[in-house]
Amino acid sequence: MKSNTHHKPIHFLTKIVEFPSVELANSEGLLAVGGDLSPERLLLAYKSGIFPWFNEDSLILWWSPDPRMVLFPEKLKVSKTMRKVIRDNAFTLTKNTCFKTVIENCSKINRKNQEGTWITNNIKAAYLKLHEMGVAHSYEVWQNNELVGGLYGIDLGKVFCGESMFSLVTNASKFAFIHLSQELQAKNYTLIDCQIYTSHLQSLGAEEIPRKQFISLL
Repeated sequence: MKSNTHHKPIHFLTKIVEFPSVELANSEGLLAVGGDLSPERLLLAYKSGIFPWFNEDSLILWWSPDPRMVLFPEKLKVSKTMRKVIRDNAFTLTKNTCFKTVIENCSKINRKNQEGTWITNNIKAAYLKLHEMGVAHSYEVWQNNELVGGLYGIDLGKVFCGESMFSLVTNASKFAFIHLSQELQAKNYTLIDCQIYTSHLQSLGAEEIPRKQFISLL
């Protein structure tokens, strides 16, 4: 977990549902500490270009990194391998049929350079609430009637904020991400927020843009 807080003072949130300007985030993107995970605060965060990310034993940390990793749906890259996977009907896809199971699986994935999971029980409960409100969505990937991959995120209307994905077999999460991107392109969505750089996302066409540009696109 990121912990360096140099350069700028960190803002401590009160019970009032508000955030400081994203320009006040430190060089690593950490903006504020504390607050809660109420639907109101989470939705305000996403609409403001901010997301929570913290360890089980930590206070709630709120981030707005610069640059920001995004995918413009029309720039999606589908490799030859993935085209074959799609053509061969290796997987089937559903949406919002088992949100709780998807988030549970995402919380169990071992990630490089990361101790434990940031998808704590409180995070699960908070996003389940957002799912019940129709704002958080899951995409599920199946093989032989078994759940083998998926992703979930927050739908803001013209921007989809991807939160986490998991794969129990090769290419399952890529399959979900490609379908999500194609669906959003058909609906004229502006972008998918991927938050921070990974080579996996870059291989699918995601790129880093300045935070200022990201906020204006929100």
